[in-house]
Amino acid sequence: MTDLFAPLQSLKKGHWFKLICGASYQHLPAVRSLTLAYTLAGADCIDVAADPAVMAAATEALQVAKDLAKDAQERGFNYKGNSPFLMVSLNDGEDPHFRKAEFNSTECPSECPRPCEKICPAQAIVFSSIKDNFSGVESEKCYGCGRCIPVCKYDIIYTNSYMSTPGAIAPLVMSTAVDAVEIHTKVGRLAELGRLWQVISQWADQLQVVAISCPDGEGMIDYLRAIYDLISPSCRSAIIWQTDGRPMSGDIGDGTTSAAIKLGQKVLTAKLPGYVQLAGGTNNYTVAKLKAMGLLRRAGGAGEAGEAKSPSSPSSPSSPLSPSIAGVAYGSYARVLLSPILDQLENKEVSNNSIKATVRLEEKPELLWQAVGLAHSLVSQLKSQ
Repeated sequence: MTDLFAPLQSLKKGHWFKLICGASYQHLPAVRSLTLAYTLAGADCIDVAADPAVMAAATEALQVAKDLAKDAQERGFNYKGNSPFLMVSLNDGEDPHFRKAEFNSTECPSECPRPCEKICPAQAIVFSSIKDNFSGVESEKCYGCGRCIPVCKYDIIYTNSYMSTPGAIAPLVMSTAVDAVEIHTKVGRLAELGRLWQVISQWADQLQVVAISCPDGEGMIDYLRAIYDLISPSCRSAIIWQTDGRPMSGDIGDGTTSAAIKLGQKVLTAKLPGYVQLAGGTNNYTVAKLKAMGLLRRAGGAGEAGEAKSPSSPSSPSSPLSPSIAGVAYGSYARVLLSPILDQLENKEVSNNSIKATVRLEEKPELLWQAVGLAHSLVSQLKSQ
């Protein structure tokens, strides 16, 4: 287990920052670089796909960050060497976060202007790329946003979805690297969630956080209450209610964050035990809007008494919920913010293609600290509370 004090303190004090790498995002170099940069910038949680290779890339980056702690402090960053939680995302049924776009490029008319390629935020759609002369969707880069589907006037783009299976979940949850899990669900799937929780609950004692991500819908609050009644008997971890306002849209514009805030207010009003954290449409405007609306906890405010408990005494999920947002998770916006740096790093890799060398972010200090600076510009908005 990682050093747990700082992330739990952030959750309790209302400045919890989570990086969402993507529940189906498996581009290992990018996951590693994003994890490294946002850890050095002060993130409290890194949410990754429940994939052993992805988890290994993130874990390696966390160790590199520890080794660079002194350098970070000398450069004015407030990273103390403590590791953020490593969280894996699971689903109990069909969910847009757990899908990949696909199409057969040979079916594309030659006169098509390729709007799918232009609109893809992950740069996962390519035509005759340098790498292997490939055309289509690079599966490891696609995180399922679906923006390519409506812009294809030939209707040849489709998606393949997948689910978390008990056999695959068990070794992941048992992993000593995992501090937290996030369950993606939606109203009406209590039985499916129950089957998933039955597997997770066997190792629930080692988890520090259990997050429930659920989009809005009729009967949502009653559904969340039913989830709490289901998991609370065997869950001694902190519970986070993730309000997924407008999934995977934070990089589109300032208006997308309104849906996340509106849903956050709805869940706050329900006074569910646990903490409320925004996601889905969060971006550079989110914290400013929360401040203007008085939804961020102030120093010394309600719910801030007491210290984060030690790993041997996890936070109680039944602790009172303060009427404020405990944290914000950033996905597509956080990734796009660093994309200029990651693109430069990938270009360096391509230029060294003759020896198939993977250039790691820490091997290019000028790019590393640029990336950390960009990440810090986002993290610090919340941490300055």
